[in-house]
Amino acid sequence: MKDAITDILRVEIEDGIGLICLNKPPVNALGVALRTAIHAAYGRLRDDPAVKAIVLYGEGRFFSAGADIKDFGKADLQPTLPQVLKALQDSDKPVVTALHGVAFGGALELALATHLRVGLNGLRIALPEVRLGLLPGAGGAQRLPRLTGITAAIDIICSGREVGAQEALGLGIIDRLADGSPREAGLAAARDILAGRLTPRQTDRLSVGEDLQAVEAARQRLTAKRPALLAPLKALEAVSAASLPIEEGLARERALFMELMQGEERAGLVHAFFAERATSKIPESTAPLRQIEQVAVIGGGTMGVGIATSLLIAGYRVQLIEAQGERLPAVRDAIEANLAGALKRGKLTANGHGDALLGFSCGEALEAAANADLVIEAIFEDISAKTELFARLDRICKVGAILASNTSYLDVNLIAEATSRPADVIGLHFFSPAHIMRLLEVVVADRTAPDCVSTAFALARRLGKVPVRAGVCDGFIGNRILTQYRRAAEYLLLDGASFEEIDSALEEFGFAMGPFAVSDLAGLDIAKATRDRKAATRPPDERYSRVADLICAQGWYGRKTGRGYYIYDKAAPRRANPDVLAIVDDERRVLGITARAFSNQEIVDRCLTAMIAEAVRIIEEGVALRPVDVDAVELFGYGFPRHRGGPMFQADRIGLPVLIDRIEKFSREDPQFWRVPELLRRMAQAGEGFAPMNDQPLSTTEKRNSHE
Repeated sequence: MKDAITDILRVEIEDGIGLICLNKPPVNALGVALRTAIHAAYGRLRDDPAVKAIVLYGEGRFFSAGADIKDFGKADLQPTLPQVLKALQDSDKPVVTALHGVAFGGALELALATHLRVGLNGLRIALPEVRLGLLPGAGGAQRLPRLTGITAAIDIICSGREVGAQEALGLGIIDRLADGSPREAGLAAARDILAGRLTPRQTDRLSVGEDLQAVEAARQRLTAKRPALLAPLKALEAVSAASLPIEEGLARERALFMELMQGEERAGLVHAFFAERATSKIPESTAPLRQIEQVAVIGGGTMGVGIATSLLIAGYRVQLIEAQGERLPAVRDAIEANLAGALKRGKLTANGHGDALLGFSCGEALEAAANADLVIEAIFEDISAKTELFARLDRICKVGAILASNTSYLDVNLIAEATSRPADVIGLHFFSPAHIMRLLEVVVADRTAPDCVSTAFALARRLGKVPVRAGVCDGFIGNRILTQYRRAAEYLLLDGASFEEIDSALEEFGFAMGPFAVSDLAGLDIAKATRDRKAATRPPDERYSRVADLICAQGWYGRKTGRGYYIYDKAAPRRANPDVLAIVDDERRVLGITARAFSNQEIVDRCLTAMIAEAVRIIEEGVALRPVDVDAVELFGYGFPRHRGGPMFQADRIGLPVLIDRIEKFSREDPQFWRVPELLRRMAQAGEGFAPMNDQPLSTTEKRNSHE
């Protein structure tokens, strides 16, 4: 046991004070090994008569980022975290925790079980378990209310938000703030306790009364949210139990925690957590990085302004080039407003805000891109305009500069062929608003150099984005799936479901907005431009819905015109446009369709199955490296409900044989649209699922060959 202790923590004694130092880099995660070591170290110091007080602190940047999520399945291995915390709580010797950096989740629960908490300036604490579909399961929902009161504890626990050092002090979560090292701060507090200058507070001996009004108000607020998730409501129930005697409250909290551990919500949220990190595993990850300091953004529209803002917040120098010189004052105003918003939200410090303003310039001359290390084109979606622009950039830009297109659909290979340097050309598909949305599709053309790809991923991480590698095809990963999702919704509309029913069913499933409400928000004219672009290549036997075209013909483009599928005015947030209902009825008569009813489950099944089927084809073709990349695209760029894990996660939950039966059933009604992907058949016959494919990415060539 001595070796186990010294491997991941240090134990020493100074002036009768035992010190336990968590030393498990990089974040001192409280997995099974570390909690076992803490328990053993505490036992040694408890039994040593020379030790009068005990201090816990952390080595490195953090006290601890909390539990190791990979150990969630080992929650019952002894000593469990609740057992470790009970030992610390019941200690006859005062136990102090010195917290620095962050103390999240189980780490904060550990501190709450000790007798006194010292925080170093800059500390951030949180109980973020609800974000993973859980609740604090080691006493956090019982001990925190005893320090802060019920109302503040509900706010912190049911939101999972971070609390800064000063707020934590004001709420009584920590007992004092200090500067210097956590070791010295902990020692000073322990000496003050032993000298009678500081009184420890054993949280378990405190009590908190019921606050039925606060609990009911929180319940109504959480129930009204969409989606109304289970974990925050269960967390509220756990906090409510803090008015019980401590042992009863702890037992209730643990039972609720274990209930959530078995739930689908927790599984989906944990999958989403790992999906965010898995996308960086790419074949080009070992390629050297190109140096990026100066970036030129071409185009001063919504996307160009958002991209430039994101780059400035990340500390890059940015030259924005807008060919229409009269628009430059508006472009500058928009970027300055975005930066002011970032300062207000805490995304920028005052110094960072000043540096961003100094690092920004704009003009209309394309020659200003000559010294840029990276050029990002963000003009309108027209292949001729983009290839012409890239041919000019090829002549202007320095050797080694990366030339990136923000295209959302177009062929990056064609764009690359317009230059003499296709190895330097890549797609960087940002999502609007680009300084807010987290997804970045990194579109790798046939001749894109590996170091160009690795640099794009490094750029994405610095921007705080979730990068996903995509191959070249119309729409890449996300928009290609979106096209099929929308088609499924359009066919449901023609066949009898109303657009309100479709939106409502998918919002109940967890989407923030249904597909028709999203179309109104994005602008119906934008989608029509894409349909018009594809019209010449549309198969003659493809079923085509004219409803959106007929709406556009009226000059109704959605929110921007106050009318689309819905009417938008001061009378209500949105209400169905009766004229669109008439358009749909007329179109059904023209097509000879007799409307029929669809349940909410049937609507969700069809739309989700359409997404999954197209995603399987994307994986089969090698456009996406792995199923988890598809899930990341949908979660971080397209509003797929996080607690549902993503379409490929859902495919495994539904079961591949069930999916095949469902597609075959739908295909009897609409054979042009519904076809079972061959990869899905092969995997179902082999009894396989998609989850095992998430670990190691294959190159595009390997992926294609593996399915031949």
